Amino acid sequence: MKIHKNDTVLVIVGKDRGKRGRVHLAFPQEKRVLVDGINLVKRHLRPRGKIRQAGIIDREAPLHISKIMLICPKCHRPTRVGSRSLDDGSELRQCRRCGEVID
Repeated sequence: MKIHKNDTVLVIVGKDRGKRGRVHLAFPQEKRVLVDGINLVKRHLRPRGKIRQAGIIDREAPLHISKIMLICPKCHRPTRVGSRSLDDGSELRQCRRCGEVID
C-alpha cells in the first residue's frame, strides 16, 4: 500500500471531497485508512460505568485508498505515488509530478 501513517492526503470522492487530513491509521489488508476529521459517522454508545457517558458521538470511519490522493510534501499538490529502486534493493516512494522522494 502506497499510503502510510502520518501522510497528508486529499479526499477526491464522496461527501468530504476537497478536504485534507492526516492519516491516523492504515489498514493494509483491507486497503483502507483512517483520516483525522474525515468521513465522520454517528455512533450510539452505551454508558460504561463512570468511564464513559452514554450518547451519540461523531467518529471517523475508514476510507478506501482509491478515494484519496497523497499530497506531496515538496510541491504541495495531490499526486500519484511512484516507486524508485535503490542499488541495495530497497524501494522509495516518489512524487509522480515533481519526481521528489517522499520518504
